[in-house]
Amino acid sequence: MARLTFLGHAAFHLEGRGLDALIDPFLTGNDMTHYSPGDFPDVNYIFVTHGHGDHLGDTPEIAKKTGATVVATVEMCSELAKAEVKSHPLQIGGAFTFPFGRVKMTPAWHGSGIQHEKGMLYGGVAGGFLIEVDGHKIYHAGDTGLTVEMGLLADDGVDVALLPIGGNYTMDIDDAVRAVRMVKPRIAVPMHFDTFPVIKASPEEFASKASGLAEIKVLKVGESLEI
Repeated sequence: MARLTFLGHAAFHLEGRGLDALIDPFLTGNDMTHYSPGDFPDVNYIFVTHGHGDHLGDTPEIAKKTGATVVATVEMCSELAKAEVKSHPLQIGGAFTFPFGRVKMTPAWHGSGIQHEKGMLYGGVAGGFLIEVDGHKIYHAGDTGLTVEMGLLADDGVDVALLPIGGNYTMDIDDAVRAVRMVKPRIAVPMHFDTFPVIKASPEEFASKASGLAEIKVLKVGESLEI
């Protein structure tokens, strides 16, 4: 049985047979979480949807300390290699079967610039992930607006969809509800809200509007979902 724990913003800890993973581990500087990089000493994979600081987050530090493999786009992996981080490059629509299960990178309408002291570095395109572990499929949409490609996921039998609801940079509540209708997951979890004033949103409103389309789970930071 897989376990998914919300770490705040768009960060999650995903555990299953052969998998101890972080997704978009924005921990340091995230006032929404009480977690720190040192809380995950056994991580073996890190999934990074795009290069923005609130998603790339503590990836280099955690990966170097744990030896975890970072899964991201080719461009992201190229930059991480400069920090001697082990990685596995994917690209949108590409998939690979890892020892724990299959991972496919999905489209996301968003940027992926990597913030650097020298300025903004090219980070390729933004994406999301469809991660399979213990026979269950978890869709992390990443930062994205509503896209018609989400409808293709309805055939994949998604167990859990992690969807941004904060608006401004991503889908807002109403578009996230439309995404639930398109993806048809068994469970939908809102993310990417309240961390900054400009993405203030009510997960309870999302839960109400999406009621009947899927089981809606509003997770508090540190709360886990058994899949």
